[in-house]
Amino acid sequence: MSEHAEHVPGLAHHFVSMEQQKEAGTVGMWVFLVTELMFFGGLFLVYTIFRSTYPLGFEYGSFLLNMPLGLTNTIVLILSSLTMAMGVHSAQTNKQGALQMYLIVTLLLCLVFLGIKTVEYRSKLHDHLFPAYTTYNPAIKEAEPNNHHAVPQALKSEVRTFLWIYFLMTGLHAFHMIVGAGMLVGLIWMARKGKFNDVYNSPIEIGGLYWHFVDIVWIFLFPLLYLSGYHLNVGH
Repeated sequence: MSEHAEHVPGLAHHFVSMEQQKEAGTVGMWVFLVTELMFFGGLFLVYTIFRSTYPLGFEYGSFLLNMPLGLTNTIVLILSSLTMAMGVHSAQTNKQGALQMYLIVTLLLCLVFLGIKTVEYRSKLHDHLFPAYTTYNPAIKEAEPNNHHAVPQALKSEVRTFLWIYFLMTGLHAFHMIVGAGMLVGLIWMARKGKFNDVYNSPIEIGGLYWHFVDIVWIFLFPLLYLSGYHLNVGH
Protein backbone atom coordinates (compact mmCIF):
# COMPACT_ATOMS: atom_id res chain seq x y z
CA MET A 1 0.00 0.00 0.00
CA SER A 2 1.31 3.38 -0.94
CA GLU A 3 1.81 6.14 1.58
CA HIS A 4 -0.73 8.27 -0.31
CA ALA A 5 -3.40 5.56 -0.12
CA GLU A 6 -2.95 5.23 3.61
CA HIS A 7 -4.00 8.84 4.09
CA VAL A 8 -7.09 8.82 1.86
CA PRO A 9 -10.00 9.92 4.11
CA GLY A 10 -12.38 7.03 4.74
CA LEU A 11 -10.08 4.35 3.36
CA ALA A 12 -9.56 1.46 5.78
CA HIS A 13 -5.97 0.28 6.19
CA HIS A 14 -6.66 -3.21 4.80
CA PHE A 15 -7.83 -1.93 1.39
CA VAL A 16 -5.53 -0.70 -1.35
CA SER A 17 -8.03 1.67 -2.96
CA MET A 18 -11.40 3.29 -2.38
CA GLU A 19 -12.84 1.30 -5.28
CA GLN A 20 -11.80 -1.98 -3.70
CA GLN A 21 -13.29 -0.95 -0.36
CA LYS A 22 -16.57 0.07 -1.98
CA GLU A 23 -16.77 -3.15 -3.99
CA ALA A 24 -16.10 -5.29 -0.91
CA GLY A 25 -18.79 -3.52 1.10
CA THR A 26 -21.33 -3.73 -1.72
CA VAL A 27 -20.69 -7.43 -2.30
CA GLY A 28 -20.97 -8.06 1.43
CA MET A 29 -24.34 -6.30 1.58
CA TRP A 30 -25.63 -8.23 -1.43
CA VAL A 31 -24.60 -11.52 0.20
CA PHE A 32 -26.46 -10.47 3.34
CA LEU A 33 -29.53 -9.48 1.32
CA VAL A 34 -29.53 -12.84 -0.47
CA THR A 35 -29.68 -14.60 2.92
CA GLU A 36 -32.51 -12.26 3.92
CA LEU A 37 -34.27 -13.01 0.65
CA MET A 38 -34.10 -16.74 1.40
CA PHE A 39 -35.40 -16.09 4.91
CA PHE A 40 -38.39 -14.03 3.79
CA GLY A 41 -38.84 -16.36 0.82
CA GLY A 42 -39.45 -19.20 3.28
CA LEU A 43 -42.09 -17.11 5.03
CA PHE A 44 -43.77 -16.30 1.73
CA LEU A 45 -43.78 -20.03 0.95
CA VAL A 46 -45.47 -20.75 4.27
CA TYR A 47 -48.03 -18.07 3.49
CA THR A 48 -48.68 -19.59 0.05
CA ILE A 49 -49.18 -23.09 1.45
CA PHE A 50 -51.63 -22.02 4.15
CA ARG A 51 -53.37 -19.55 1.85
CA SER A 52 -54.08 -22.35 -0.64
CA THR A 53 -55.18 -24.63 2.21
CA TYR A 54 -57.45 -22.11 3.96
CA PRO A 55 -58.49 -19.61 1.25
CA LEU A 56 -61.71 -18.47 2.90
CA GLY A 57 -60.16 -18.21 6.36
CA PHE A 58 -57.38 -16.03 4.98
CA GLU A 59 -59.92 -13.76 3.29
CA TYR A 60 -61.77 -13.22 6.56
CA GLY A 61 -58.49 -12.78 8.40
CA SER A 62 -57.39 -10.15 5.90
CA PHE A 63 -60.70 -8.35 6.40
CA LEU A 64 -59.85 -7.93 10.09
CA LEU A 65 -56.80 -5.84 9.19
CA ASN A 66 -56.90 -2.07 8.82
CA MET A 67 -56.42 -1.58 5.09
CA PRO A 68 -56.21 2.26 5.20
CA LEU A 69 -53.37 2.08 7.73
CA GLY A 70 -51.61 -0.55 5.64
CA LEU A 71 -51.98 1.60 2.53
CA THR A 72 -50.71 4.65 4.39
CA ASN A 73 -47.63 2.75 5.51
CA THR A 74 -47.05 1.58 1.94
CA ILE A 75 -47.06 5.19 0.72
CA VAL A 76 -44.76 6.18 3.59
CA LEU A 77 -42.21 3.51 2.63
CA ILE A 78 -42.34 4.40 -1.06
CA LEU A 79 -41.60 8.00 -0.12
CA SER A 80 -38.76 6.84 2.15
CA SER A 81 -37.22 4.93 -0.76
CA LEU A 82 -37.31 8.13 -2.79
CA THR A 83 -35.68 10.21 -0.04
CA MET A 84 -33.05 7.52 0.54
CA ALA A 85 -32.23 7.48 -3.18
CA MET A 86 -31.94 11.26 -3.13
CA GLY A 87 -29.64 10.96 -0.13
CA VAL A 88 -27.37 8.58 -2.04
CA HIS A 89 -27.30 11.00 -4.98
CA SER A 90 -26.50 13.90 -2.65
CA ALA A 91 -23.59 11.97 -1.15
CA GLN A 92 -22.24 11.12 -4.61
CA THR A 93 -22.40 14.78 -5.66
CA ASN A 94 -20.98 16.05 -2.34
CA LYS A 95 -24.10 18.03 -1.37
CA GLN A 96 -23.67 17.88 2.38
CA GLY A 97 -26.77 19.85 3.38
CA ALA A 98 -29.07 17.90 1.07
CA LEU A 99 -27.55 14.61 2.26
CA GLN A 100 -28.32 15.34 5.90
CA MET A 101 -31.83 16.56 5.05
CA TYR A 102 -32.74 13.46 3.01
CA LEU A 103 -31.36 11.10 5.65
CA ILE A 104 -33.32 12.87 8.39
CA VAL A 105 -36.53 12.81 6.32
CA THR A 106 -35.98 9.09 5.66
CA LEU A 107 -35.58 8.48 9.40
CA LEU A 108 -38.74 10.46 10.14
CA LEU A 109 -40.69 8.42 7.58
CA CYS A 110 -39.32 5.25 9.21
CA LEU A 111 -40.59 6.44 12.59
CA VAL A 112 -43.98 7.28 11.06
CA PHE A 113 -44.20 3.74 9.70
CA LEU A 114 -43.32 2.22 13.06
CA GLY A 115 -45.76 4.54 14.83
CA ILE A 116 -48.61 3.51 12.55
CA LYS A 117 -47.66 -0.14 13.00
CA THR A 118 -47.72 0.34 16.78
CA VAL A 119 -51.23 1.81 16.57
CA GLU A 120 -52.32 -1.13 14.46
CA TYR A 121 -50.81 -3.69 16.82
CA ARG A 122 -52.39 -2.00 19.85
CA SER A 123 -55.77 -2.14 18.15
CA LYS A 124 -55.37 -5.87 17.50
CA LEU A 125 -54.29 -6.49 21.09
CA HIS A 126 -57.19 -4.41 22.40
CA ASP A 127 -59.65 -6.46 20.34
CA HIS A 128 -58.03 -9.71 21.51
CA LEU A 129 -57.03 -10.57 17.96
CA PHE A 130 -53.53 -11.64 18.92
CA PRO A 131 -53.74 -15.42 18.30
CA ALA A 132 -51.87 -16.37 21.49
CA TYR A 133 -54.65 -14.93 23.66
CA THR A 134 -56.68 -17.54 25.51
CA THR A 135 -59.68 -15.25 24.96
CA TYR A 136 -58.84 -14.95 21.27
CA ASN A 137 -61.95 -14.02 19.30
CA PRO A 138 -61.62 -13.08 15.62
CA ALA A 139 -65.40 -12.86 15.41
CA ILE A 140 -65.55 -10.06 17.98
CA LYS A 141 -67.72 -7.96 15.67
CA GLU A 142 -70.48 -10.55 15.64
CA ALA A 143 -72.17 -8.69 18.50
CA GLU A 144 -72.70 -5.64 16.31
CA PRO A 145 -76.16 -5.43 14.69
CA ASN A 146 -76.43 -5.77 10.90
CA ASN A 147 -72.82 -6.85 10.63
CA HIS A 148 -72.41 -8.66 7.32
CA HIS A 149 -68.75 -9.52 7.81
CA ALA A 150 -68.59 -11.43 11.08
CA VAL A 151 -66.19 -14.35 10.92
CA PRO A 152 -68.13 -17.65 10.78
CA GLN A 153 -67.53 -19.86 13.78
CA ALA A 154 -66.21 -22.66 11.55
CA LEU A 155 -63.43 -20.43 10.22
CA LYS A 156 -61.99 -19.27 13.55
CA SER A 157 -59.06 -21.70 13.51
CA GLU A 158 -58.23 -20.76 9.92
CA VAL A 159 -58.37 -17.05 10.73
CA ARG A 160 -56.14 -17.70 13.72
CA THR A 161 -53.57 -19.27 11.39
CA PHE A 162 -53.71 -16.16 9.22
CA LEU A 163 -53.16 -13.89 12.22
CA TRP A 164 -50.16 -15.93 13.34
CA ILE A 165 -48.61 -15.46 9.91
CA TYR A 166 -49.57 -11.77 9.89
CA PHE A 167 -47.90 -11.04 13.22
CA LEU A 168 -44.84 -13.12 12.33
CA MET A 169 -44.21 -11.52 8.94
CA THR A 170 -45.04 -7.94 9.86
CA GLY A 171 -43.23 -8.27 13.20
CA LEU A 172 -40.03 -9.42 11.51
CA HIS A 173 -40.38 -6.65 8.96
CA ALA A 174 -40.84 -4.10 11.76
CA PHE A 175 -37.68 -5.46 13.41
CA HIS A 176 -35.79 -4.82 10.17
CA MET A 177 -37.23 -1.30 10.15
CA ILE A 178 -35.92 -0.72 13.67
CA VAL A 179 -32.48 -1.92 12.56
CA GLY A 180 -32.78 0.45 9.60
CA ALA A 181 -33.63 3.33 11.93
CA GLY A 182 -30.46 2.64 13.90
CA MET A 183 -28.49 2.56 10.68
CA LEU A 184 -29.96 5.92 9.63
CA VAL A 185 -29.07 7.47 12.99
CA GLY A 186 -25.48 6.35 12.48
CA LEU A 187 -25.36 7.68 8.92
CA ILE A 188 -26.84 11.02 10.00
CA TRP A 189 -24.23 11.33 12.74
CA MET A 190 -21.44 10.57 10.27
CA ALA A 191 -22.89 13.00 7.72
CA ARG A 192 -23.00 15.78 10.31
CA LYS A 193 -19.33 15.08 11.02
CA GLY A 194 -18.58 15.57 7.33
CA LYS A 195 -17.45 11.98 6.81
CA PHE A 196 -18.94 11.64 3.31
CA ASN A 197 -18.05 13.26 0.02
CA ASP A 198 -18.01 12.48 -3.69
CA VAL A 199 -15.04 10.13 -3.15
CA TYR A 200 -16.10 8.34 0.05
CA ASN A 201 -19.82 7.59 0.25
CA SER A 202 -20.04 3.80 0.22
CA PRO A 203 -21.78 3.56 3.64
CA ILE A 204 -24.64 5.66 2.24
CA GLU A 205 -24.92 3.50 -0.89
CA ILE A 206 -24.75 0.25 1.09
CA GLY A 207 -27.30 1.57 3.59
CA GLY A 208 -29.52 2.48 0.65
CA LEU A 209 -29.41 -1.12 -0.59
CA TYR A 210 -30.62 -2.36 2.79
CA TRP A 211 -33.34 0.26 2.96
CA HIS A 212 -34.69 -0.49 -0.52
CA PHE A 213 -34.77 -4.21 0.30
CA VAL A 214 -36.86 -3.62 3.42
CA ASP A 215 -39.21 -1.41 1.41
CA ILE A 216 -39.60 -4.03 -1.33
CA VAL A 217 -40.48 -6.71 1.22
CA TRP A 218 -43.35 -4.52 2.46
CA ILE A 219 -44.55 -3.96 -1.12
CA PHE A 220 -45.16 -7.72 -1.23
CA LEU A 221 -46.56 -7.98 2.29
CA PHE A 222 -49.20 -5.31 1.81
CA PRO A 223 -51.26 -6.95 -0.97
CA LEU A 224 -50.81 -10.47 0.38
CA LEU A 225 -51.96 -9.60 3.89
CA TYR A 226 -54.23 -6.57 3.54
CA LEU A 227 -55.94 -6.93 0.16
CA SER A 228 -56.86 -10.61 -0.06
CA GLY A 229 -60.06 -9.97 1.91
CA TYR A 230 -60.76 -6.43 0.77
CA HIS A 231 -63.56 -7.57 -1.55
CA LEU A 232 -65.60 -8.47 1.55
CA ASN A 233 -66.14 -4.72 1.97
CA VAL A 234 -67.70 -4.30 -1.43
CA GLY A 235 -71.35 -3.46 -1.34
CA HIS A 236 -71.54 -3.04 2.47
